[in-house]
Amino acid sequence: MQLIFRDNFFSSGRTEIVDASGNPAGTLDLGSAFSASVEVYNSEGSLVCTGKFRHLLSSKWLVLGPNGEELGLLHSRMSFLSKRYEYEAYGRGNYEITSPVFSREYEITEDSGQVAARFERINGFFSSGAFSLHNDSDRLDSYELTVVIMGVYAIQKSQQAAAPNGVY
Repeated sequence: MQLIFRDNFFSSGRTEIVDASGNPAGTLDLGSAFSASVEVYNSEGSLVCTGKFRHLLSSKWLVLGPNGEELGLLHSRMSFLSKRYEYEAYGRGNYEITSPVFSREYEITEDSGQVAARFERINGFFSSGAFSLHNDSDRLDSYELTVVIMGVYAIQKSQQAAAPNGVY
């Protein structure tokens, strides 16, 4: 399944999720500009997944189901020549999210090394983040992966803001 979604300029408000044909597939609610949290709604308007930082100063992104149950935890991993993250999908395995250092394309791989999904940042340099997700996994829902991708983006923005020169 392919989904396309984007961040808003101030990372707040609602934005549409569309499928490969441009048909509405759901909504991404980015909350307010002062909190890094997201909610994903399906095409019927039902809450499917949410994501937020675990604690105020945490760099770990918690993925929750519609009733607040924890689905998984995303965190960055130290790497010098690539961007690396790990998503622990509780009871469904660990997934590594990697991208070469200057690339905008990412792979999500299972413990076995099989590619579960791919996503890429498709926006311009001065515009807010926009992403295209290609999900081939039968264990991870595309809406859950949408929250994971927004978590990767939130962690990157947090790391850039914390870097002394603003570049990470």
